[in-house]
Amino acid sequence: MKNRIFAWGLTALFGFFSVSAVAQSSGPEDAIALQQQGKWDEAAQVWRSVIQKNPKNAAAFASLGVVLSRQQKYQEAASAYRKALALNPKLPGVQLNLGLAEFKQGHFQAAIAPFHAALVADPHNQQAATLLGLSYYGEKRFEEATKYLEVSAKADPSNAELHDLLAQSCLWAKKYACALDEFRQILQQQPDSAAAHMLSGEALDGLGRTTEAIVEFQTAEAASPKDANLHFGLGYLFWKSHQYDDAKRQFNDALSIDPNHPQALAYLGDIEMKKMNMDEALRLLKMAAGAKSDLRFAYIDLGAILMRQKKFADAVAPLQRAEALDPSQPDAHYRLGQTYQALGKTAESQKELARVRELHQKEDDPLASKMSAAPPPLPQ
Repeated sequence: MKNRIFAWGLTALFGFFSVSAVAQSSGPEDAIALQQQGKWDEAAQVWRSVIQKNPKNAAAFASLGVVLSRQQKYQEAASAYRKALALNPKLPGVQLNLGLAEFKQGHFQAAIAPFHAALVADPHNQQAATLLGLSYYGEKRFEEATKYLEVSAKADPSNAELHDLLAQSCLWAKKYACALDEFRQILQQQPDSAAAHMLSGEALDGLGRTTEAIVEFQTAEAASPKDANLHFGLGYLFWKSHQYDDAKRQFNDALSIDPNHPQALAYLGDIEMKKMNMDEALRLLKMAAGAKSDLRFAYIDLGAILMRQKKFADAVAPLQRAEALDPSQPDAHYRLGQTYQALGKTAESQKELARVRELHQKEDDPLASKMSAAPPPLPQ
């Protein structure tokens, strides 16, 4: 994947500055000859000499950027490209090369503007479109990434890596139909891919087709039975469907592989709470919160159990934590309001309950939001 992605940039990196582009400058022939011999340090020195003689030679700055990029000195190359553009904003190829220099450093936000400028200058530039989409992906701006990656993937139907990035972008942009189409194409080429079956299941669940999502996860389970996260995902789908016995088996399978899997612990604790096994539920939920301090679900359940046990003072802290993790959800406000009321804190209770009336409870989150915090990063 790494080779395919970065190969799109190599032609741009070295192809725009020919002898004719700098032939009228003082001494460029020597620099070009040194480049042809692979003597990059010497070539850079000559280009700097050319620039020193003529500080307004935009093409010389651009050529220096190419040499520095060839040496993988991308920060210096980006500086040279920016100086070239300041002198001549229309110099061909420099915006694309500047974007590449930033992209190679993992500076995806900085790469977006020059790639966009390159695409505006040449709307048919497939390299610019693809790299712009990848930069948006790297910045986790998945809505924008899909716009450009869809075009690139359509133009390169055999590029499985590109289609996978498009599918991930669609999934995280909550464009579940797009994600499902892409994952199904991947499965046609890799029918035994557990990852593709799981991701197809996530897309199906996002479309509200949870029963079909369970089938996809069961297929993935048969192919990869030792994946704790897979067992959690399948368990979550069962939990969401109120099939608690099946969910419990899957969560326990996840914990047999990873005893500290925080979400498996939390949802197993929730099932124990529903079965009124409060001591076991508390044990599991405390373990979950200890393993993952931002797992809001665990704090809500901890607060609920402590309230049920009339340990109102103890319930305040987990409910406040849940509220802080997502103030837009009314459930923590409501429970906290009830807790304050039980503690005789009337003003605090009224404030929390008033907030409840302003908010609307969300439905159960789609599985994609539970499986991981983010999609796979771009390769470095």
